[in-house]
Amino acid sequence: MKNTLFSPMHKRYVKKLKRNKIVITCAQIGVLVVFLCLWELLAQVGFIDAFLMSSPTRIWRTLADLYLNGQLFYHVWVSLFETLLGFLIGTVGGTAIAVVLWWSKPLRDVLQPYIVVLNSLPKIALGPIIIVWAGTGQKAIVTMAVLISIIVTIITMLGGFLQTSPEKILLLESMNANKMQIFFKLVFPANLSTLASCLKINVGMAWIGSIMGEYPVSKAGLGYLIVYGGQVFKMDLVMACTIVLCLLAGVMYFLVALLEKFFVKWKS
Repeated sequence: MKNTLFSPMHKRYVKKLKRNKIVITCAQIGVLVVFLCLWELLAQVGFIDAFLMSSPTRIWRTLADLYLNGQLFYHVWVSLFETLLGFLIGTVGGTAIAVVLWWSKPLRDVLQPYIVVLNSLPKIALGPIIIVWAGTGQKAIVTMAVLISIIVTIITMLGGFLQTSPEKILLLESMNANKMQIFFKLVFPANLSTLASCLKINVGMAWIGSIMGEYPVSKAGLGYLIVYGGQVFKMDLVMACTIVLCLLAGVMYFLVALLEKFFVKWKS
């Protein structure tokens, strides 16, 4: 029965799309393999200084040593916990503030210039203040991650809310819908894609905030290992932790992308 629903031309088109997707995936993997092999070869022949640039085999040995010493997952968990906490607080808090600003135009008009200024302010400049306020532990690191992600969330979500179709809002108002009904029936569902985009941005923002926070105040975490490796010139450790960071951020981004697909299906 299913085979009769689509024409032969449509089946060929779908097959072509699948084939192209496989080709692209293989090409992406191939580029990574070639890069790693070339990197290792140049390090082995001495064209690049393995002490400064490291190499895939040295990085692998470093990761293996961290795993055997029981340090790898400990430091990964510390950074991951701080990042996820900052990510959740920044996203939820920023979205809630955006809702309040959308709800109240006078409040929005008053606070919007300050939000723009805070967004342009380099958050690392607030590092000493955060340390004084929150101490030198995880509170300071999570606070940094929240500060970096919450302003971006406010601006992104508020922009999406304000761009919701005025004609549709006017239609609901003509049907005596109150502001809460307008928001939950129209504005928020219309901005699920905006929320998904904001989550993707906040993945990077939260990692930046947590790693930046770990640099000056932490005694554990991937940021701490990167700083320690740089101080004692263990570039293998620095490169290994950087690669682990890339993998963790990639996994988080992939999970957010899956959530976006769920939003699309739910909205449709």
